[in-house]
Amino acid sequence: MPTVAPLDLDGHCLAAVFLNNVPHFALADGVVHRLDHGHKTEQANDGLLAAFHDAANDRLLTAGEDGKVFAVKNDGTVEQLAEAGRKWITSVSAGPQGAIAYASGKTAYVRFADGKVKELSHPRSVEAVAFAPKGMRIGVARYNGATLHFPAADGKPVELEWAGAHTGIAFSPDGNFLVTTMQENALHGWKLADGKHMRMSGYPAKVKSLSWAAKGKWLASSGAPAAIVWPFQAKDGPMGKAPLELGTRGNTMVTCVACHPSQDVVAIGYEDGMVIAARFTDTKEVLLRRPGKGAITSMMWDREERRIVFGSAAGDCGVIDIAG
Repeated sequence: MPTVAPLDLDGHCLAAVFLNNVPHFALADGVVHRLDHGHKTEQANDGLLAAFHDAANDRLLTAGEDGKVFAVKNDGTVEQLAEAGRKWITSVSAGPQGAIAYASGKTAYVRFADGKVKELSHPRSVEAVAFAPKGMRIGVARYNGATLHFPAADGKPVELEWAGAHTGIAFSPDGNFLVTTMQENALHGWKLADGKHMRMSGYPAKVKSLSWAAKGKWLASSGAPAAIVWPFQAKDGPMGKAPLELGTRGNTMVTCVACHPSQDVVAIGYEDGMVIAARFTDTKEVLLRRPGKGAITSMMWDREERRIVFGSAAGDCGVIDIAG
């Protein structure tokens, strides 16, 4: 039976991650809590708006109302990486070769490992940024679509159009697909080889959480009373195929999904704080945590694939040990 080590914090948890297998919780006030031989805290931003787990460098990137980007490491060091004056930084991401991207207003910025910063201007506000898994390329979610930039070169960006407000963005692990979350209750995707559209609609609520399965064969999403998992095995992605619906509960929305690092399993967090794990092959479910306070906002598996760290909108956080 799984066991839960709770950590009751005061405030909205934006990111719950493992850094060097140490649980970290980043709250809206900019304080990062960690469970490392006791409960320790570090102050990053003065008002946190976005956070991103930089797996390649085992650090947490944070950005916020103070117009700064910080990197938080597992030993408690907090390093400022970038600054955008008095503007709010609303999105942050990490890429290859130590590069990071962040967004403020209508501008996306790419900071290379040598400290050089490239500004990428857009006609409308930049809602989210993400790096492609291969090569120095970033995707920007914006109104009426997405824009792809090669920030190390001076060529023209690639514009991917689709009417509506696009609020989040993610590349598939193989780099073949780009998916955005939308202001309406839908996902939209593009097959990057030929620009083919992929419509993924029918959600009863906005999709706030996406997670790719280990080899990119599946994309799990929140926004319904079940985790909606789209198949991406075929060359055209999920077009013409129905998604899996895992962990269905009639009365409570899924608010967070986190795919297992190596198996076709997803951890599913709900509006009422419950967490379950479900398997893609046979839809078998295991209860990992009973309902608590606040919607689950962030989850991550550890390297050993036996613990899940989770955070909630009410600061009701903790670590689940699958092995018990």
